[in-house]
Amino acid sequence: MYRFVKCPGCGAELPDRHLPVSDRYLASGECWELYGELTANNMEEMDPFFHHQLCVDAHGAQHSGGPVKPITTVFAPVGLYLAVERGFYGRQVQIAHMKLAKKAGKGAEWPRLEPPERPGDIAVLDVMKGEPGSGRKEMIQ
Repeated sequence: MYRFVKCPGCGAELPDRHLPVSDRYLASGECWELYGELTANNMEEMDPFFHHQLCVDAHGAQHSGGPVKPITTVFAPVGLYLAVERGFYGRQVQIAHMKLAKKAGKGAEWPRLEPPERPGDIAVLDVMKGEPGSGRKEMIQ
C-alpha cells in the first residue's frame, strides 16, 4: 500500500518517496522532482514559443511562500498575466522579466507577496500526465 505526501504548494498528492522538501520552493521533494522532469522535457523540445516560461511562472505562483525568493513571487503573476491576459508567448514573457529586473537594478528589494489561497486547478502532476510534445504544451497553455 502506497503512502502519499501532499505538496504544501500545489496540493498534489504523490507517492511518498521520503524526499526532502525543496529548499527553493514551498514544494514537497516529490513535486520538485516532477517539476525537474518537466523542465528537462521542455528543454528537449526546443520550443520556439518557450512554453517552459509559463511552467516556471505557474510553478512559482503555486509554490510561493516559505523559502521562495520575493522576486519569484512577484514575477510569477506578472508572467502569467502577460501570457493569459495579453497573449504573450513564453519567450516574450522571459524578455519582459529581464527588462523588469534590469529596470529595478541589481540588489533591488522585491516585496514579499502572500501566496494565493487556492493554487489553481492544474499542477505539474497534471501536465506530466499529458503526452510528451503537443499534449503537454496544450496542458501548459
